Amino acid sequence: MRTEFDTDLEERLVRYAAIDTQSDEDSPSSPSTAIQLDLSRLLVEELEAMGAQEVTLTDYGTVLATIPATPGVEAPVVGLLAHVDTAPAYNATGVKPVVHRNYNGGAITFADAPDLRLSPENSPYLAEKAGDDIITASGTTLLGADDKAGVAIAMVAAKHLLDNPDIPHGKIRLAFTPDEEIGRGVDERLPADLGADFAYTFDGSKPGEIIYETFSADAALVTITGVSAHTGWAKDTMVNALYLAAKLVQTLPLATLTPETTEDRQGFIHLNEMRGNAAECELKFILRDFERDGLAAHGALLQQLCEAIAATEPRAKVTCAIRPQYRNMRYWLEEDMTPVELAREACRAVGLDPKGEPIRGGTDGSRLTEMGVPTPNIFTGMQEIHGPLEWISVQDMALATKVALELVQRAARTDG
Repeated sequence: MRTEFDTDLEERLVRYAAIDTQSDEDSPSSPSTAIQLDLSRLLVEELEAMGAQEVTLTDYGTVLATIPATPGVEAPVVGLLAHVDTAPAYNATGVKPVVHRNYNGGAITFADAPDLRLSPENSPYLAEKAGDDIITASGTTLLGADDKAGVAIAMVAAKHLLDNPDIPHGKIRLAFTPDEEIGRGVDERLPADLGADFAYTFDGSKPGEIIYETFSADAALVTITGVSAHTGWAKDTMVNALYLAAKLVQTLPLATLTPETTEDRQGFIHLNEMRGNAAECELKFILRDFERDGLAAHGALLQQLCEAIAATEPRAKVTCAIRPQYRNMRYWLEEDMTPVELAREACRAVGLDPKGEPIRGGTDGSRLTEMGVPTPNIFTGMQEIHGPLEWISVQDMALATKVALELVQRAARTDG
């Protein structure tokens, strides 16, 4: 069903997706890439043009803005968030968004990748979207609906509230963060700068999805230092770090504890990058589990395997450094489910059945919740993310926009 929001949502997503905002895990800067600020600065201009107040681009790269409360309304301050960066896992340079109007239910082809097909066979939810307007990229890049769809939804909701001042709502704070895809989207200053009693990230999938349980996550860096020697005189001298790295990988429980062998509430250890040479190499892992004990067990196992590899070659040095990334937001939200209940009510109000399945990932809301701002995650409609088949329905985005508007109105009816 077409809505008043469709055109604005489509135009914004097409405009935002064409801007390269890929983040970079190896960069020490904040934000990790300067190109993310290209979109952030555009959002500042658009927010100021629509009449938002207190529009700011912080020195840590987050765009903040305020939609003032309706006069006479006292209510909790609600935050609406999305992230501007796109994943470094796949090409995101030169994105050319394509709108497939009134989708016919068959296979979608791609101008820049003639052999690529998107269809209900490889993306089953697409079968339900006949008649919708579908947006994809052109075949050689991801689309970036993760999370520029969330950005567009929050912007359209904000504009609607500013254009219709009679809609009752409390103070609303908008935040568009960088670096969510690399786990660095929530600067330690953001909770205070946001100033919200609770918030919502718009960074989810199918309509009705309300996420209040996520993975807990750590990152691990294994460094293996061998003994370098000229290959012509290496006998009994060289210790090849790459061989030791290969041994470590082979000792991992590859059949039972990797992303491709786990599902539902099972955690995993994932080797996502390996680089180096015979003298020294690094292996980057991510560790995931829904429970703290499970996450700690994954870290302990990796440490033990590193120690075992080191024991096979005393001349080598093997280190394993584990750092926290985020924790399951359920630990804090279950103490007060008010934000989740409001989201459920908002979904029902627009004709959706709210769904609360845990996601095998995390959001900026995971960190914000841990830092004192309860922040469940709301759907946007994004599908097949982080790859060339990524797509989204404009009409699903419109449903998310309606949920956002219902949320802020229902929050104004609470006792604060």
